[in-house]
Amino acid sequence: MIALTLAELEETLGGRLLLPENVLREELVSGSVQTNSTLVTPGAIFFALPGTVTDGHLFASDAVDRGAALVVAERPLPLPVPVLVVENGVDALAALARLVVARVRSAGVMTVIGITGSNGKTTTKNLLRAVLETEGPTVAPAGSFNNQVGAPITMLQVDESTRFLIVEMGASGEGEIARLVGIAMPDISVVLKVGLAHAGAFGGIEATQRAKSEIVRELPPSAVAVLNADDGRVAEMAEMTSARAVWFGLSAGADVRAEDVRADSTGTRFTLISDGERRDVSLRILGEHHVSNALAALTVARELGVPSDRAIAAIEAVPRAERWRMEVLQPGGGITVINDAYNASPDSTAAALKTLAQIVEPGQRSVAVLGEMAELGEYAREEHDRLGRLVVRLNIGKLVVVGDGARHIHAAAGLEGSWDGESVFVADLDAAYDLLREELRDGDVVLVKSSKSAGLRFLGDRLGGVDIASGGSAATAVEGRTW
Repeated sequence: MIALTLAELEETLGGRLLLPENVLREELVSGSVQTNSTLVTPGAIFFALPGTVTDGHLFASDAVDRGAALVVAERPLPLPVPVLVVENGVDALAALARLVVARVRSAGVMTVIGITGSNGKTTTKNLLRAVLETEGPTVAPAGSFNNQVGAPITMLQVDESTRFLIVEMGASGEGEIARLVGIAMPDISVVLKVGLAHAGAFGGIEATQRAKSEIVRELPPSAVAVLNADDGRVAEMAEMTSARAVWFGLSAGADVRAEDVRADSTGTRFTLISDGERRDVSLRILGEHHVSNALAALTVARELGVPSDRAIAAIEAVPRAERWRMEVLQPGGGITVINDAYNASPDSTAAALKTLAQIVEPGQRSVAVLGEMAELGEYAREEHDRLGRLVVRLNIGKLVVVGDGARHIHAAAGLEGSWDGESVFVADLDAAYDLLREELRDGDVVLVKSSKSAGLRFLGDRLGGVDIASGGSAATAVEGRTW
């Protein structure tokens, strides 16, 4: 973070500064900003935020022991470092991020890119980060830091040398993206897709569209809205913004588009068409649905003046979308595990199943291990039923459904006729592991897919031989190869 005095922090956050003896208000603070005490390093600012599971105030002393120079809290704490008492910690975090981004931007060097969409945010962010890091210092979220706490934490990593800031903007309801836009004020906003992810929280697809459109609604005419020409609800956002619209997709009218898309077990290839030029692109990430994410990243690169050759080389070098996202593991015995169980929506699960069916070669068996897609509300039964029918239509060889929340996938598959595959329902992860350990055979390609809350990513790790304790891959995992 840029250096600020304690007095500036008090004024910006609107709180009351409690100073120990011999500490002056003019003292500078320039360390990282953290909400997790275990990540605190000397000189950091620790925000003690109350949460649904625990309370950050309980860990303030630990943060100080680790070197925190300032604690921001919602009540006075007896600590040997300055404590800034604020009314609302999340609001204070947003205020600090707003100030820091504005100051860095005022130097005239940094460009801010915001990314939203029901699917693909993290993959697009990773691809774009790879491109922009070739052009200058770039700050982007770790993992999926895209909510009202994670996004400001990312923004606060910028300093006077930062040239690009990428902000992933997620939401579980209307108004949340608008809040993040108000903090970061993107120069370029990207909208990937409007789908049923979190539809239960939003209240339906129309509300989802309104929420996602917040990323472009308040943009000035000098900004750019990068929009998916293949998604009608995204395309409508061109009429909701004063920004200049630029289009990506497979549609003939897109400014940056793809043709001749092919995917197999080695990756995904397409022909890029932009500014009258045709170029071959070969992604190491598997799945046709990732072509749209690559096009979005390349469109932003085009707007920023990055030469096509450098941009393409950068995205082709990205080894995987993200941990637990179409991540390929090979535990031995000729078995391949695709662990894609960090998130799941109807769109992303359908895309993953289609990829599974597409890459299986003659003599191999496709196996889908599916868990619950969370936060679908009234759409839950219908969408899980739809997936069960899709498994049959794609002629997946074996279906294993895990947990009561996903039971309707199993029921729907069983009701479909003319399918020579098999569907099995198991109650939990251990039962699924025991079943698969006995039944998997040489040549099987196994897709593991669920929402994060269902926990199937850990089942995928066990099946794939990942060393969970160390957070890395076992020696039998394919290093750097992901789909």
